Amino acid sequence: MNATTAGTLAPARPAISTFERYLSVWVALCIIVGIALGYALPGLFGVIASTEVARVNLIVAVLIWLMIVPMLLKIDLGALGSVRQHWKGVGITLFINWAVKPFSMALLGTLFLGWLFRPLLPEAEISSYIAGLILLAAAPCTAMVFVWSNLCDGDPTYTLSQVALNDIIMVFAFAPLVGLLLGVASITVPWDTLLISVLLYIVVPVIVGQVIRGAVLSSGGQPALDRLLSRLGPVSLVALLTTLVLLFGFQGQAIIAHPLVIALIAVPILIQVYFNAGLAYWLSRRFGVAWCVAAPAALIGASNFFELAVAAAISLFGLNSGAALATVVGVLVEVPVMLSVVRIVKGTRPWYERRVA
Repeated sequence: MNATTAGTLAPARPAISTFERYLSVWVALCIIVGIALGYALPGLFGVIASTEVARVNLIVAVLIWLMIVPMLLKIDLGALGSVRQHWKGVGITLFINWAVKPFSMALLGTLFLGWLFRPLLPEAEISSYIAGLILLAAAPCTAMVFVWSNLCDGDPTYTLSQVALNDIIMVFAFAPLVGLLLGVASITVPWDTLLISVLLYIVVPVIVGQVIRGAVLSSGGQPALDRLLSRLGPVSLVALLTTLVLLFGFQGQAIIAHPLVIALIAVPILIQVYFNAGLAYWLSRRFGVAWCVAAPAALIGASNFFELAVAAAISLFGLNSGAALATVVGVLVEVPVMLSVVRIVKGTRPWYERRVA
């Protein structure tokens, strides 16, 4: 793309890879492999579970860093200077991400898992499932939204500036927001572990990502960064899938004993995604936002930074917790649901622009 305001380059428009398009298939395979390995090699999983410091599993922490840091390399914090160009779209997405989505998820989780589905779920894990949903909704997506925005022909400058702004806000708001909502859901908040998670999985990766990004751009420019991202992309996805194998290795017995659990946890996630995407899209239309901004606004408003949610759930509640399982369900449904949202916003573009024009 051409240069944008303040000398910030718009991100390259990435095409979604075959691997990413079928991410839900790979996640489903990880469920099968993880459960099988959990039964076949329980001793190995016990050793992995024991490698903890301050409730942070060291092996999983390394895998999560391999997931998160490559994604954060795509974020140019200098894009914050262009926020004012699309202030309406930015304002709507911020409202959805921070004032609607976490609270709507807490409400939906409590309604469905804590009440309607309670007889079908293991009683001891219900509060943990709800906590996982809250963690999932409290972290706006930072990386895959570039793919969704590209697929719906969204404005890349808006997408970049919105993601950069969300990352900055997340550094300061994630822990207080999660603490508030877990408290409302009557779940004990381990504040020390939560703050360690924020430092370990948000603050430090953002700093490391920006340092590496700056060094690579200084030495080789945008082509060098693109080459690095191309090499690291598969590493990030493999780390994600490896983490899922570990999670399902610990969750295997619970899943087999309760085969409906994953489907029931997915219900509030699905409702939340479509509700928040629809609300962001409708508000954009109501306030006269251009479609090329409204489309990615709906996608950013609906998607989640599931890598961070998985990391926080593991740190706060453990590898074999219901919270970790709930965040993994978010990974399972993320790709097909967001692709459906892309199709919806593209299919309704004539309707959207008739009123705005």
